[in-house]
Amino acid sequence: MSKDDMLSQEEIDALLNGQNEESKPTTSENTSPPLEDILSSMEVDAIGELGNISFGSSATTLSTILNQKVEITTPTVGIVSNQQLVDEFPTPHVAVVVEYTQGFEGLNLFIIKSYDAAVIADLMLGGDGTNPNEELGEIQLSAVQEAMNQMMGSAATSMSSVFDKKIDISPPETLVIDVKTGEGMEYVPNEDSFVKASFQLKVGNLIDSAIMQLMPVDFAKDYVDQLLNSGSKTSEVQPNEEVQQASQPSSEPAVDHHDNSDTQESTKESQSLGHNSQNKQLINSVESAQFSSFDDSPKISSKENHNLDLLMDIPLNVSVELGRTRKSIKEILELNTGSILELDKLAGEPVDILINNQLIAKGEVVVIDENFGVRVTDILNKSDRLKKLR
Repeated sequence: MSKDDMLSQEEIDALLNGQNEESKPTTSENTSPPLEDILSSMEVDAIGELGNISFGSSATTLSTILNQKVEITTPTVGIVSNQQLVDEFPTPHVAVVVEYTQGFEGLNLFIIKSYDAAVIADLMLGGDGTNPNEELGEIQLSAVQEAMNQMMGSAATSMSSVFDKKIDISPPETLVIDVKTGEGMEYVPNEDSFVKASFQLKVGNLIDSAIMQLMPVDFAKDYVDQLLNSGSKTSEVQPNEEVQQASQPSSEPAVDHHDNSDTQESTKESQSLGHNSQNKQLINSVESAQFSSFDDSPKISSKENHNLDLLMDIPLNVSVELGRTRKSIKEILELNTGSILELDKLAGEPVDILINNQLIAKGEVVVIDENFGVRVTDILNKSDRLKKLR
């Protein structure tokens, strides 16, 4: 190496300083606050357990409508900032917007990959899910929306049982969101951070992916607060009941604990008389006990009879239902003359008798003079039939 090719000390120092600057870790502005700063460990566990319960029932529902084995695992709970959404969802995803209308207030977003949504749509439309149409059109999104509607309805029912109150949601809305371009982002709540519950979703051998639930932090806190504090009212009532019981006078006669034998004897006599009088009262109560009638057909009041007389000549539609089944659009279009539809009734089971689409009786099919008829085998009483017709 010639002298001209050698580096000066200043050049060497400059290179070393450059390497040191490159070796320093770069900090990203898109960072979320630590989970423990937002939620306690108990709140995290509660969110995970609630997700496990609600999506457990949802998995059963989805398995039924897709005719595939569906597994949804216990979620992993974390925090994601609004700025991090572009890193979480770098490509277009399908979002399901769920608004709670009763029991809770707020929006939740359930986000799945576009391919997974295409597979679900293909299964809903009668395909086998192996060659889905990844160009999600209106029909595909409607199919996914129906599947999610069934799932979220099942989840709301489970939550109603857990919280012991009515929880209801509006029909979910399904759309494609693209964080980079801003498409569909108007449906994302304007929050600094979200609680993210990430579930593993498996549908047969077709899907092994993730489905994520995004909740505003305030919604998540209210969600778990109502669960964790649901038993506080019961615990508050018990001491009050004990105070009331303690303040009530005792039914037993008070005994003066002196050594006076006469007092003790008179006390025993009064106790004996008290017991005898109680026994007599019990005997009288048993002798005068009245039992309600066991008539299964409650009598109709005279007012109802009068009103019923005015309606006697109104015709009603009577229909007999042999059974039902559920078919996809594809299967319906493939029906031809001679096709056989298998119903949900077994051979020999009673058929349903409906009046204005209200079930009021069951019966068995008979043939009368070359015509079909139904022999009634079980029917509601008159009062219940009137209620059905109101």
